[in-house]
Amino acid sequence: MNTPTDVPAIAPPAPGSAPEASEAKTALARRFFRKFGIYAVLIGVVAGATIAYPAFLTWDNIELLLTQNAPLGIVAVGMTLVIITGGFDLSVGSVYASAGTIAAVVSTNGSVAVGAIAGIAAGVVAGAVNGFVVARLNVNPFIATLGTSTIFSGVVLMASRNQPFTVNKAEFAYLGQSSLAGIPLPLVIVVLIFVSGWIVLNRSILGRKLLSVGGNREASRLAGIRTAGVIGGAYVISGTLAAFAGVISASQLGVGQGTSGATLALQAIAIVVIGGTSLLGGEGSVVRTAVGLLIIASLDNLFFSLAFDANWQSITQGAIVIAAVGLDQLARRSGR
Repeated sequence: MNTPTDVPAIAPPAPGSAPEASEAKTALARRFFRKFGIYAVLIGVVAGATIAYPAFLTWDNIELLLTQNAPLGIVAVGMTLVIITGGFDLSVGSVYASAGTIAAVVSTNGSVAVGAIAGIAAGVVAGAVNGFVVARLNVNPFIATLGTSTIFSGVVLMASRNQPFTVNKAEFAYLGQSSLAGIPLPLVIVVLIFVSGWIVLNRSILGRKLLSVGGNREASRLAGIRTAGVIGGAYVISGTLAAFAGVISASQLGVGQGTSGATLALQAIAIVVIGGTSLLGGEGSVVRTAVGLLIIASLDNLFFSLAFDANWQSITQGAIVIAAVGLDQLARRSGR
């Protein structure tokens, strides 16, 4: 009878061997790409824009580019915090339009300061409603904010009778058209908002809680974190910033209109995703959101300067978003 022979075991690669070293290098390259790839994209976009449009890097053009996109940047900061919790806020466009319209209506019939406060207060209320529906009623954030978005839009359009409100008071233009030390005030405000967002996310207890809840809501709850309050707070911040952006935009244009901001939510989400904030929650950076804003703003400015068809802007943005999400998911799968 034949006796089975022992099959020699294949020894694992010794530490420091070629396969292990190769895997380590691949992992290092992957981490480097995820951390710094977005900056390389920005440099490439700026370089290409400068070649195609030599006036791109002039101060006048940069100032115009940043000032025009300041309201969008403010909205993107709030969206970053919400997405870090694993949610979405599709109502920012309607809140933005509602706040601008409320500010214009109140300013026309009374004090401009009261109008601005009323518009921002509407954003606080809208954010609180979103937070309650998502965090307390446990409604899917996509469905919840899509529903509240249509409600907010319907209310403001009925109240304004679907008409724009032009404000002829000079003080109404202060937020959107004045300067501070020669720098447009909207640009100063958006920089301060980004700095504040960075401090909240990286240097505050709230920021640590946002990242924890987004990473694992149940584990955070078991650790003693009031997850509903944290998520609700993110939506309140998002609603407040969207309203503030709407008031600034109305001030820039001198008019409040309930139909503005139709694509704002998708633009803000695109910027946040391009910046590398995970749609799964628990990971994100306000600084990288700023880089995403610069990429989108630069492309829009380039297309406008070269008189490209506006549809190409939408096509390019969509392609960039798909590429950003696809590369992020590929890197995560490779990491696992």
